[in-house]
Amino acid sequence: MKKLIYIILFIGIVSCKENRNTNIQTTISSSKKIDNSFAKGFSVIKTDKHTILKISNPWPKAKKEYSYLLLTKEQALANNYNKDDYNGIITIPIKTIVVTSTTHIPALELLGVEQTLVGFPGTDYVSSKKTRQLIDQGKVRELGKNESINTEVLLKLKPDLVVGFGVNGVSKTFETIQKSGIPVLYNGDWVETSVLAKAEWVKFFGTLFNKEKKADSIFNTIKKNYSDAKKLASQVNNRPTVLSGALHKDVWYLPSGTSPEAQFLRDANANYLWSETTANGSLALSFETVFKKARNADLWISPSYYSSLKALKSANTHYTQFEAFKNKNVYSFVNTTGKTGGVLYYELGTARPDLVLKDLIKICYPELLKEYTFTFFKPLK
Repeated sequence: MKKLIYIILFIGIVSCKENRNTNIQTTISSSKKIDNSFAKGFSVIKTDKHTILKISNPWPKAKKEYSYLLLTKEQALANNYNKDDYNGIITIPIKTIVVTSTTHIPALELLGVEQTLVGFPGTDYVSSKKTRQLIDQGKVRELGKNESINTEVLLKLKPDLVVGFGVNGVSKTFETIQKSGIPVLYNGDWVETSVLAKAEWVKFFGTLFNKEKKADSIFNTIKKNYSDAKKLASQVNNRPTVLSGALHKDVWYLPSGTSPEAQFLRDANANYLWSETTANGSLALSFETVFKKARNADLWISPSYYSSLKALKSANTHYTQFEAFKNKNVYSFVNTTGKTGGVLYYELGTARPDLVLKDLIKICYPELLKEYTFTFFKPLK
């Protein structure tokens, strides 16, 4: 009889182990990572029970990966998860949100959830008519400057989530917000090196608002528009030469060949004169070096913050010696602003690289896009 009991117990123990192993394997096999086309800084993992959002590159040279568990209200109430396994628990879909960069605004609008925005630091920098209307109606509170957010006002708003950005992960403001029970998510769209990778962060917001399919559709449209425009420009053989940047004190700063700005010019089939450079960040050159190489450049695009030819001439009369200046072929985005002065390019340019590319193609080859009107760039007058 004892032997029979031992045998039954043994079979039961083995059976339990097998069931546990089967459950573990089922859980693992039901996990699916949603691959991005270009973006490397975030990833989404779907399981049968929940969604995990991982941020792997929130700032340059980040060494830590951040993992957030996204749960519905019902899942959150069930409380069958280990908080210690994650950097934060976020209940979705988000009902109220605070974002901290103008580059986050277009994603909210594209997804049709701009009404969830309740606070923003530096509302005067927002250019979009939709969000400006919400600000003017008092539905979006001013939170001060980004580097010193008014936490007192923010905590009274009690948003479901704060989307921030950082250069090193050290922020007393965000620490205070998190300690109050409001989760903070770092958005690293600005760290991406590809212009389409930056735009793909609309999927990051799509996950937070349970609008993944809509975010996918939006990005796929942007990607196709970009590809079609690039293909159109590639058919032209007579490529214009391009100069960029301007002097700051005695140094001429301009994009390196590996920068997003250079990528736009390359995809517009323009001959950017410094396209072969590989420096990190901007190039820093002397006036003489730039003048020698770009004196006869056909186009001058993005001459720093100067908004007119007169302003360029007043800053330095040597600028007038460039052929692009003489021929009034100088273009900039600084004159396209919202009603409170925010520059539209700094808000929408990241989310809509297809429109940036079309602008540059229109500058280089006006005959290719006769019906298209500039979104960001305008010739300086």
